[in-house]
Amino acid sequence: MKCKVEETKNANEVKLEITIEAKKFEDAIKKVYFKSAKYFNIPGFRKGKAPIQIVEKYYGKEIFYEDAFNEVAPEELEEAVKENKLEIVSRPEIDIKQIEKGKDLIFTAVLQTKPEPELGKYKGIEIEKAEYTVSEDDINHELGHMQEHNSRIISIDDRPVEKGDITVIDFEGFVDGKAFEGGKAEKHELEIGSNQFIPGFEDQIIGMKIDEEKDIKVKFPDEYFSKDLAGKDATFKVKLHEIKKKELPELDDEFAKDVSEFDTLKELKEDIKAKKQKQYDERSKYETEDNAIKEVVKDMKVDIPSGMVEMEIDNILKDMEQRLSYQGLKLDQYLQMMGKTQADVRKEYEAQAIESIKSRLAIEKIVEIEKIEATEKEVHEKLEEMAKNYGKDVKEFEENENIKSYIETGVRTEKALELIVKNAKFKKAKKEEKDTNKKTETKKSTKKSTKKETK
Repeated sequence: MKCKVEETKNANEVKLEITIEAKKFEDAIKKVYFKSAKYFNIPGFRKGKAPIQIVEKYYGKEIFYEDAFNEVAPEELEEAVKENKLEIVSRPEIDIKQIEKGKDLIFTAVLQTKPEPELGKYKGIEIEKAEYTVSEDDINHELGHMQEHNSRIISIDDRPVEKGDITVIDFEGFVDGKAFEGGKAEKHELEIGSNQFIPGFEDQIIGMKIDEEKDIKVKFPDEYFSKDLAGKDATFKVKLHEIKKKELPELDDEFAKDVSEFDTLKELKEDIKAKKQKQYDERSKYETEDNAIKEVVKDMKVDIPSGMVEMEIDNILKDMEQRLSYQGLKLDQYLQMMGKTQADVRKEYEAQAIESIKSRLAIEKIVEIEKIEATEKEVHEKLEEMAKNYGKDVKEFEENENIKSYIETGVRTEKALELIVKNAKFKKAKKEEKDTNKKTETKKSTKKSTKKETK
């Protein structure tokens, strides 16, 4: 194999002209022939027994060219990339210059290469430090979950329905006097206040007594998922069979003993507070690091090749496809439900892909400049943690070079982020942001999870 490297007019792009010896290409043709011979049916020969020369004469000499090219070219291209120490970030654009039996195979491959970023300031940057403190509301919220989990359901027969009750009802819905599909159920459990039904339905259950029947009039929302019902007035004939209620346990020392290893409610609260603060500290760390790398990227100069962005979007969509598979959905089904095309989604994720690439390039450059390494001990500890999470023997992971490389990159990334934060100057958080610590919890938790994914 011979390889000639040329630079193109575009930044971060090279053109390789690769020549593969005639014999190697002919060997690839023979290999393809033996793989596919069983599919050829030629008069005068048993199926799959016609010699290669006869097959070529019958179907044309080019019959095996494409498969033979695919058999030999990828391996030779990979070898050429290694020999020339190229870091490729795109799929190759292939142009076949010569392909003929008995002659050298010649083709060109245009490839985009990893860009070299020009870092700005990464030490002494000014960032906002994310900080969260556990409040009484946080502790009470967690205790409320524990109460719900340990509640019991009791039957109510001495009063009408109140908000928060669990009702057992029969219902049938009618629009313009006609029953509609999916509008009927028997012995259906409905918690009043859960907003499971269309607006106004649950409110009209309040005050009903056991065995009472009632017509409930409602209007379907204009944007209801069923176009046949959207915006229409409906009447539901409802019969109430049962009223039930959750009975929550008292928050006292006995409760603490029942649900935990602690003897008093005070000890349980202290444990909840400690665990919650640990979660907040972890979240603060990730958000502060996120703020830091975003600040570093602001001053960085880099030309990101289009192919690199496309491959990053591919990875984002693969992750999305995997998450959807857990819900029994395929990506195409999801897009159809959302009324979107793949092109629409790729466009939506373009900015995220570019940000992710910039962050990664900045971290890699800092690792290089600062000569950051991952020690054997650090890697081993991470592998042990991974093995424990997956219920595997750590040796399985230690013997896998791809996993080890992934862990090493992760350790170096953590160290680079810690270095940026350690050398940063911290701005004071705005007063209103401190006051809304609880309100922003959900939003910031989401940021944390996406931060971990892009890392």
